[in-house]
Amino acid sequence: MMRFGVDEAGKGPVLGSMFAAAVAGDPADLPDGVADSKRLVPERREHLDEAIRARCTVGVAEIPVARIDDAETDMNGLTVAAQAEALAQVASDGLAGYVDAGDVNEDRFGRRVADAVPADVRVTAEHGADDEYDLVAAASIVAKVARDSHVADLAAVHGDVGSGYPSDPATRDFLLEYVREQGCLPDCARESWQTSRDALAAAEQSGLDEF
Repeated sequence: MMRFGVDEAGKGPVLGSMFAAAVAGDPADLPDGVADSKRLVPERREHLDEAIRARCTVGVAEIPVARIDDAETDMNGLTVAAQAEALAQVASDGLAGYVDAGDVNEDRFGRRVADAVPADVRVTAEHGADDEYDLVAAASIVAKVARDSHVADLAAVHGDVGSGYPSDPATRDFLLEYVREQGCLPDCARESWQTSRDALAAAEQSGLDEF
């Protein structure tokens, strides 16, 4: 039976875009080994991403840094937008499926995603849907591979940027060094994140100490 699953990757990083993916198809057609992307090594994710794309209909949406830093939209709203934009690429009237809830209120999140999709779709949002439904797990893989490719592109420009997450020492070191040398944040940094503000403050303090 044709259904869909939707998930996102890259909501929390201080560097780079957030991605959402929608996968539509018969769950029985998915390749063996599909699971929540966090449970898979990168090489396995990439292999499964190719197989998922070959067997199902896939949509991917990117929410860039400038949109994330827009003070008019919070991350819940951006997550809704990302999932809806990905789902719109594969949706048709009457299609039903599951999305990974990005809000404490699952029903509200599901309604917001459904309302933002031009087609008449039936959306059920659940926390941990990527662990419960194979199509959502497949979407998590596609979104994560897209995010990883994006981070690799950033590294090709800037050198080692780490994973892009605030908890990653390599990412924090990259930001601190960049701000020290350039006097500003790189274009790939989310200015509204506390980690970015900390890097700017540290550089300013360092300049004052030297003075």
